[in-house]
Amino acid sequence: MGFWQLLFGEREAIVDRIMLKKRIWALVLIIVAALVGYFAFVSTTYPFHLGLDLSGGSYLVYSADTSKVAPTDVDDRMNALVNDVEKRVNVFGVSEPIVQTEVGGTIGNSDHRLIVELPGVTDITQAEAIIGKTPSLDFMLVGSSTPAVPTLNLSTESIKNGTLTLKAIAPTTTPTTQTTETFIPTGLTGQLVSHADVEFDPTTYQPYIALTWNSDGATLFDQVTKANVGQRLAIFLDGTLIEAPVIQQEISGGNAQITGDFTLDQVKATVNDLNLGALPVPITLISTQTIGATLGESALHASILAGIIAFIIVGLFLILFYRLPGLVAVLALAIYTAINLAIYRFIPVTLTSAGIAGFILSIGMAVDANILIFERTKEEIARGRTLPDAIREGFHRAWNSIRDSNLSSIITAIILYYFASTPIVRGFALVFLIGVLVSMFSAITATRTLLLALGVEKENKVTKFLFGSGLSNKLQTNKLKS
Repeated sequence: MGFWQLLFGEREAIVDRIMLKKRIWALVLIIVAALVGYFAFVSTTYPFHLGLDLSGGSYLVYSADTSKVAPTDVDDRMNALVNDVEKRVNVFGVSEPIVQTEVGGTIGNSDHRLIVELPGVTDITQAEAIIGKTPSLDFMLVGSSTPAVPTLNLSTESIKNGTLTLKAIAPTTTPTTQTTETFIPTGLTGQLVSHADVEFDPTTYQPYIALTWNSDGATLFDQVTKANVGQRLAIFLDGTLIEAPVIQQEISGGNAQITGDFTLDQVKATVNDLNLGALPVPITLISTQTIGATLGESALHASILAGIIAFIIVGLFLILFYRLPGLVAVLALAIYTAINLAIYRFIPVTLTSAGIAGFILSIGMAVDANILIFERTKEEIARGRTLPDAIREGFHRAWNSIRDSNLSSIITAIILYYFASTPIVRGFALVFLIGVLVSMFSAITATRTLLLALGVEKENKVTKFLFGSGLSNKLQTNKLKS
């Protein structure tokens, strides 16, 4: 074997090894993308989280009164408000409820709002009652009265200057009677309760409410019971008299019990309310919206259909106009779609109709990058470069334009997300931002890897056709020379 034959043989072997590596990387990319796609379409561990417009549910907007809160404490109070409301809405068993705040208005006159989204919850009246509920617990000393204070079937009529008027609800055959009692506030309220628990009487197995006072409450409870032995201590829950037991002795230790003719569900609900306590910021409901499950399902199907149609039309355009590179771009676009859907599951992203619109729009951004690359590649082919060199140079020349256009889109999405006044707009901005970032990977890495793995070296009629476009190569060359 001659020297030149050995040299060229060695060179061909090196080229073959390089091409083998490229094809292995392309195969790895396809396999990983297939696994990601399987996760995106089949996984049940990380389900898609759909917004109200796609799944149905309740949307409530509250105005938060921060006028009595120091400006430096507003953020902390609003964060505490979000945490408290999240605990309250969890009683619905809602999957991923959305509770967040927003600030509107002009500078120096901010309007703080609380946004609550409850997917799958259509009973908006119940939602309003639970979210805005502020339980009240009061211990009051009972003054002298005739007859004795009834302990069951009572409803509060009015309370003025420490005098509470109660209506005893008797059987229908007995006329309703009015009983006036004098109740003296002791300062013992639900705000002094550190924790409440559900416990059971060991003899009757009747559930009751066990209270644990905080340090101030324990001290005050000790003082009240010590100074009023023999007196009755009335317990009011949400304005209703629960019981009025006689204080037999001083009660220390920081614990108290509330017994009565309760059901277990009533005790659990009361304990839950007491543990939640009052909201850190007063809120007022200003608007509500209920979306039915049927409407949400219809919107979901329409959004999916729109995405499929958009993908098919874009794919056909790429294949018909750019031929083989277009087919590679469609494969890269499928990888792009799989990665996006996997990210939506994993983060997770709450998908709304606006968010899906952002995803479809980002598909256009991914296609735009491929078109820039292919056009630059065609120009390099027209200048006489070989296909591998033209592909490399095409990617190199297109990168600046792709980088600048995507960077401007990323900045726009971040600004839109940060300053958006509604969760729907934020959802659109977040999905669009993710789509743009992923499109840079799919266009630069995936498309380039797959194109170079084709290993097209020689130019002939077949390769010219496969790497041509809707315009003939001759016409493109003439345009460049002119």
